[in-house]
Formats: sequence, C-alpha cells, structure tokens
Amino acid sequence: MIEPVALEDFFITFFSSALIILAGASYALLFAWSKVNPNFRIKIAAYISYAILIISVAELTQAAQFQGYWLIISFVMAIGYFFAPIGIWHLCVKTHADQDLIKIKEDI
Repeated sequence: MIEPVALEDFFITFFSSALIILAGASYALLFAWSKVNPNFRIKIAAYISYAILIISVAELTQAAQFQGYWLIISFVMAIGYFFAPIGIWHLCVKTHADQDLIKIKEDI
C-alpha cells in the first residue's frame, strides 16, 4: 500500500510539485526564446530555471520520501525535462525547413 505524505510535509510536497511544473515551463519557453533571439542572458535564465527545477525535484523526493523505482522515475523526469525542449526545437526546425523547400519548389 502507498504511504500518504505526512501532514507536515504536505505543503512542501504541494509547492515543490507546482514549482516543478512552473520551472519546467519557464525553462522550455526561455530555451525556445533563446533560440529565436540569440541572447546569452536568456539562455542563462533558461538554465537557472532548470536548476530551480532540479532543486524542486530533490525537495519533492525528500518530502515524499521516494524510494526504489520512484527515485528512478524522478531522475528520468529531470533528464527528460532537460532534453525535451531541445528535441522539440530540432523537430520544429526540421519540419519547417521541409515546408520551406516545398514552397521554393512550388515557386519555381
């Protein structure tokens, strides 16, 4: 049976979970913005958002007392949050590059 989170850890669990979502979203948005508008400060802000996400994941694993495969899931989630925006960016660039080639061929 799954053990519930202790009442004194409930708010820490709640806020760290919410911060994971917000930091992950801000990392993805700032990463994409740094690709569209190449600015070193935006890229640094994206990595700071990712660092906040990692701290939140660590705090959540402590507060929720994750053990065993839950630790593996947390680790995979943190790695996935890092590589997902990069992969999505490359997918978008490749997809739109193909569309540009189609438009060029139609114009000829």
